[in-house]
This record gives sequence, structure tokens and C-alpha cells, in this order.
Amino acid sequence: MTTGMPQASVKSQIFESLLGFLPDWVQITVIALIVLAVLASWAVKIKRKIAYRRTLRSGQPVHAAAQYGQGSGADYLGEYAPQRAPQQGSGADHLGAYAPQQAQQTQPARQPSGADFLGSYAPQGRTGGPASSA
Repeated sequence: MTTGMPQASVKSQIFESLLGFLPDWVQITVIALIVLAVLASWAVKIKRKIAYRRTLRSGQPVHAAAQYGQGSGADYLGEYAPQRAPQQGSGADHLGAYAPQQAQQTQPARQPSGADFLGSYAPQGRTGGPASSA
């Protein structure tokens, strides 16, 4: 079944079927636009790569997320970027009067148990732990 001519790939067959019915001037225009788009993307990629390397050589800090090819919209905010607040404490520092009160420790510290939270529902009559038996 060899005809002596190389067989066209699937991509080229699809390309021919899409553009084959169009006039020649439209086919040439479409091909030229595709080639131009590929060349433009290469140029932008090379331009970004050169700018990234210049930044590294000049010793300027490069944002970790803005490494080559990973820029984000926040990198371009400039003076409109939110200001970083100085390191502050946790949210509990802002509770004020609602913060839990520290109990004065007159007895040795003990681990709280579930019975401490039962209130009036706690079993009555037991004063000792599991070691005391009636």
C-alpha cells in the first residue's frame, strides 16, 4: 500500500479540511496570522525571560510567586497594593473584657476533667477518684 508519497499527519488533514474550501488569499491570510501569533508568543516569552534574568543579576528581590512565568495580578498593583500591617498578636488579644479571666492558683494545678463542666448535673456523693471504694 505504499504510494511513494509520505502520508499526511492527522493534524495536517484536519487543517486542510478546515481551510481547503476557502479561497487561496484567505488560506494564506489565516496561515500568516497563525505564524504571527506563534512568533509573538515566543517574543513575549523571551522578553519576560530576559527581564527575569536582569532582575536576578541586579540583586533585586524577586517575589517567590512571581518567578519566571508565574506572575499574578497583585504584582502589578504598584501604589494601590494593600499595605502590610506590622506583626500583631492573635485575635484573643482584642477580646478585652470578654477575654477569659485567669484564676488565681492557690492549689496545685490539676488537669480539668469532664465532671468539671457538668455543673449541677455532676454525680453527687463521690468525693474520691477510682481508688476510693465504698
